[in-house]
Amino acid sequence: MDDAPPPLLEVRQVSKRFPGVLALSEVSLTLGEGEVLAVIGENGAGKSTLMKILAGVQLPDSGTTLIDGRPVVLDSVKTALQSGIALIHQELNLAENLPVGANIYLGREPNRFGIIDRRQINADAQRVLQQIGLEIEATDALSDLSIGQRQLVEIAKAMSVNARVLIMDEPTSSLSAGEAEKLFEVVKDLRSKGVSIIYISHRLGEVSELADRVAVLRDGKNAGDLERKEIRHDNMVRLMVGRDISQFYARTSHPIGDVVLEVDRLRTPTWPAHPLSFSLRAGEIVGVAGLVGAGRTEMLRTIFGIDQPVSGHVKMDGTEIELDSPRSAIAAGIALVPEDRKLHGLVIDMTVRNNVSLAGLFKNRLRAGFLNRSVEKEDTQQMIRDLRIKTPNESQIVRFLSGGNQQKVVLGKWLAMKPRILLLDEPTRGIDVGAKQEIYQLMESLAEQGMAVLFVSSEMEEVIGMSDRAIVMHEGKITGELQRSELSEESIMQRATGNLNADESTVTT
Repeated sequence: MDDAPPPLLEVRQVSKRFPGVLALSEVSLTLGEGEVLAVIGENGAGKSTLMKILAGVQLPDSGTTLIDGRPVVLDSVKTALQSGIALIHQELNLAENLPVGANIYLGREPNRFGIIDRRQINADAQRVLQQIGLEIEATDALSDLSIGQRQLVEIAKAMSVNARVLIMDEPTSSLSAGEAEKLFEVVKDLRSKGVSIIYISHRLGEVSELADRVAVLRDGKNAGDLERKEIRHDNMVRLMVGRDISQFYARTSHPIGDVVLEVDRLRTPTWPAHPLSFSLRAGEIVGVAGLVGAGRTEMLRTIFGIDQPVSGHVKMDGTEIELDSPRSAIAAGIALVPEDRKLHGLVIDMTVRNNVSLAGLFKNRLRAGFLNRSVEKEDTQQMIRDLRIKTPNESQIVRFLSGGNQQKVVLGKWLAMKPRILLLDEPTRGIDVGAKQEIYQLMESLAEQGMAVLFVSSEMEEVIGMSDRAIVMHEGKITGELQRSELSEESIMQRATGNLNADESTVTT
């Protein structure tokens, strides 16, 4: 007879359907006390839907959830919290105009005679902050904290309700390496205190470091589990995509053309003391590496005309162009896929068709200024085919697509314009390994067709794998240029940290 206690949390045969989409199909998982369970899968695999069900945000269509072996109905966020389950969203849910303590107890403020007891809030919040090792005061303004500290405040908020299960959705997506390390320490400490954690991340290195067990979802179904000794990159990728990825960065040799873009002593508003000089050739993929705050995004924004340069020149085919606005950049044949696709790349509540046609509204307008619906439809259908965008139809609202497919819509918007130069800022941030490989294949295909690609990435492996050469930046300055044969983690990091004995001037290529 088995006398083992039941799992702390168990999901049995849970299904959830949305219009046109079966998000979850009879999914099951278990979570033990003091266990870190990583839930991974491609975008659209059903991870977020399952977490929302556990957090009381959505109700399943069928299936059972049990806590300590007893069935529960998590019909609201309040019910989930009372059951000891707290969800920390990828987009932090905090009020910047309030102090830390007020954020931790927002909506649950203790009071005396109907008046909020701020002294009690600060005392209780301070205890929770100490519990997770966050060395700040409960009275500190949230607006003064770094993103990493705010992430830990979200954890403190969850712990203040005595959460037994903490769901963390892509918790390091906006954190620096140092902040991520601090978060890992907190996760390990919470585990040692018996708190159970469901950890969702596309960064498989993090999963390997933290997870006691991995549950993999694919197409809304269970794809398999990995025990601690089985948690390896290849095993995770195989279960996520249903196939081996023998060559993740599939680069092929093709001719590199003439110089199409020359950046000459360009000074950005953020780093006006450092002139930037480099060139870009047709059919070339050039990576831009550097640490957070190195000035990479600011450089792309200035080339695209979003930020006005302090001085300097930009030439295409040897002729200087005036990049005083994005419209001028687009007219010159330059396109920018921004870092934050939801904020700057998409109108999230519009359709796929509306988004794909956005950049071409002026170019494709009819003589009377009306929208050219035939061109809009033709471009959208072509981009859905060419980029393999997974959408029920072109009228689907973009918000309901997976992150990888949202990124493809942003790319489709620009590729429909047939640009000569494509600027990509963190093109694979927040998307799964399968979608990443598709983006890499697209970059390679565009380069083969003669397009020049300049991409910023914080993933060292990505820069090394995809670049014909790489530009490295540190504190607004180009500190080096490396050919493909010279690319390594060490060679990039030496330049990204400014630890150079050699030339620290700008680099003209």
